[in-house]
Amino acid sequence: MTTKHILIIDDEYDIRAVAELSLKAVGAWQVSTAASGSEGVTKAVAEQPDVILLDVMMPDMDGIATFKALQAHPVTNKIPVILLTAKTQAAEQRRFAELGVRAIITKPFKAMKLPAQIAAALNWES
Repeated sequence: MTTKHILIIDDEYDIRAVAELSLKAVGAWQVSTAASGSEGVTKAVAEQPDVILLDVMMPDMDGIATFKALQAHPVTNKIPVILLTAKTQAAEQRRFAELGVRAIITKPFKAMKLPAQIAAALNWES
């Protein structure tokens, strides 16, 4: 089985670092990171990861705009996207789900459980 490649797009360094460490150590996956939506889209096009972990609230290009840019690009529109968000209101969660994202993981997340949550959302063997 080939190693899965995950792209984390989040403007918060600490979130990127914790998620990256967890996904590498526990999930044994290859991880790339981006600190902004525009950097994330560029990396997604260049690297074509297996999944994108995308923060919703970011300055300039937020997660929703980033997701729409990924969906509009022929190279990235088939890559599953999992949203990372602190927004837990039912209406917000429904709005995110209606976008067509694969899953929603709420912040703060448990770092050691993150790989299992991603694997479950994508029906990957763990």
